[in-house]
Order: sequence, then C-alpha cells, then structure tokens
Amino acid sequence: MKIAVISDIHSNKVALEAVAADLPDVDHIVSAGDVVGYGPWPAECLEWVREREIPTVQGNHDRAVATGEFPAFNDMAAAGVEYARDQLSIDQREWLAALPTERQLFDGRLKIVHGHPDNPDHYTYPEEFGPGLLGDEDVLILGHTHVQHGEHFGDGLVLNPGSVGQPRDSDPRGAYAVVDLDAMTYDLHRVEYDVGAVLKAVRDTPLPRRIGTRLSRGQ
Repeated sequence: MKIAVISDIHSNKVALEAVAADLPDVDHIVSAGDVVGYGPWPAECLEWVREREIPTVQGNHDRAVATGEFPAFNDMAAAGVEYARDQLSIDQREWLAALPTERQLFDGRLKIVHGHPDNPDHYTYPEEFGPGLLGDEDVLILGHTHVQHGEHFGDGLVLNPGSVGQPRDSDPRGAYAVVDLDAMTYDLHRVEYDVGAVLKAVRDTPLPRRIGTRLSRGQ
C-alpha cells in the first residue's frame, strides 16, 4: 500500500497544484494539518482537501482560523489567520474546528499528528526524531516544522513530509513524501512551482508581502 503524505499547505494553491500534479500512483493521500494560514487561497486549498476526503489532522493555524484565538502568533501569522477567517464560510470554519488532533489509520499502522504525539503545538525537529516518539503504530507522521525528514528505527518510521506551501528548510520547492506501508520504505519528493505567481497574488491582498517573498528562500 502506497500513501502520499502532505502537510502544511498553508493556503498556497499554486504549490498544492504542482504537488498534486507530481504525485505518483498511490492508494491514499493523508495530511498532517495546517491546510490554511499565511497564503492567499485558504478556501481553494481547504476544498481541495475536503472534496477528496483526505484524512487530515488539525494544525495550529487550522485551529486559530476556526476559533479566532491565536495569542502567541506573530504579526505575519496573525494576518494570515485574519485573512483566512474573512475568506472562509462558516461551514468551512466548522470543518476546520471538527478536525481531530490525531488520526490512526490502516488498522492502526499509521498515526498522524501535527506537532508531536503528546503536544500538537510542539515543533519536533529532526534532531528530536527517535524511537520514543513511536507508540503502537509502524509509521508516525508529523508536520508543523516545515522541515522534510524521515528516519527508520527498530520499532518503525518517523516522517515529516515537509511543507507543500511554505518550506522552511532552505529549499523553496514544494515538499511531500510517499510511504510504502508494506515494504516500510519512504521517498522524499520536491517540486518546483511558480513562486512569483504566489507573490503577485499576495500583493493583491491585505496580507504582508513577506508571506510571498520568503517563499523564494525556502524560509
């Protein structure tokens, strides 16, 4: 069984379309959250995930957009939340609010969280990857850091597919991964997309321009 893993789309429709076009033939797609926030296309990205019934967990930006509460966000993140709340319908915000913080799929073999199994808001960077993160699952999927990384341990696999719409590992290309649950292998993928088109779209909104300019540096 092959599973495409995406995370942290962050309202970047252009990157999402590039990643979707690049996906190989897989049996399922799963998402580690933060469908919205930051970018100029929250509704389009949310509907892309929802229409395909992609199993998704709630990221911190998803929760902030759903609730309107984001006291620890910086000005740029807060602007993205306010913009998304303005763009989304009540029904779409309710969909975000109903997302779980954890999912276990495929007979419990794959577990998805956004930040950390014990704390959905914790940034679990590659240096923290270890067998202690794993529970009964064979594969643990994390998002949140926007840093693509995977590691095998004796008890299973820990994987962050990286960010579709806002990579922060100094590689501006959109990121995703494919897990073969039968072979217990994974492949990391990067995809070029038109960053300039995103910057232009950001300029046409009230969003801070840096939401677009940072993308060219993978930050």
